[in-house]
Amino acid sequence: MSNHHSCLVKHFQSHARLDEQDIDLLSRLERSPESFGPEQDLWRAGDKPADELAVMSQGWAYSYVDHPDGKRTINDVYLPGDIIGLHEYALDSHQTSVKALEKSTICRFPHKHLETIFEASPKLTKMFFRVACLQQSILINRTLNTYHQAADHRIAHFVCEIHARLSRTNADLSNTFRLPLTQEHLGNILGLTSVHVSRTIGQLAEESMLFRQRNRITVPDLEALRHFTRFNRTHY
Repeated sequence: MSNHHSCLVKHFQSHARLDEQDIDLLSRLERSPESFGPEQDLWRAGDKPADELAVMSQGWAYSYVDHPDGKRTINDVYLPGDIIGLHEYALDSHQTSVKALEKSTICRFPHKHLETIFEASPKLTKMFFRVACLQQSILINRTLNTYHQAADHRIAHFVCEIHARLSRTNADLSNTFRLPLTQEHLGNILGLTSVHVSRTIGQLAEESMLFRQRNRITVPDLEALRHFTRFNRTHY
């Protein structure tokens, strides 16, 4: 796998072998890079038309919904190589808002670019469908964990999820990796308060399951953490 390929290409290469035509078609989606600062919106819920998607080229972002009571739900986290907006492809307006989590580079592209890929490459068509299905699977699993698992299982499972997803574009990813999410972000993702997140991470550290130092997570035994939270890598 070439180190010169973009994270989008590496992401797709983690699913199947690509030829040069496929790589060129994917690379065309990243020809209009935009820089975003931390907490800057890419788009807002309700914006019309929802006729574009975006590639997360560098940095992290997240989609969210703000509720009338002032609370926020974070629906998804986007990592380098992810495509933002696939679940809204058939809609006329955006369901969720999307913010850059940190300084990021994001490439928007219109739906017609995706349609060109579908016409030119049956292989990439299948892969886009696979990627969209995996995104849905991740959201379903996270929702089930939020409703049916204790806080330690939720956090452990989310850490395993992020590690598995980062591994798609980082073949040499170690057991120490970046997680630039605040306790408030984690709480909004997992249905917990910031205090509960802090207490639970402390509990997991006492049990030597994972350690957090600022924006870095260390997992001493990744297989043990996966076993603890019943993490199924085939869903990621």
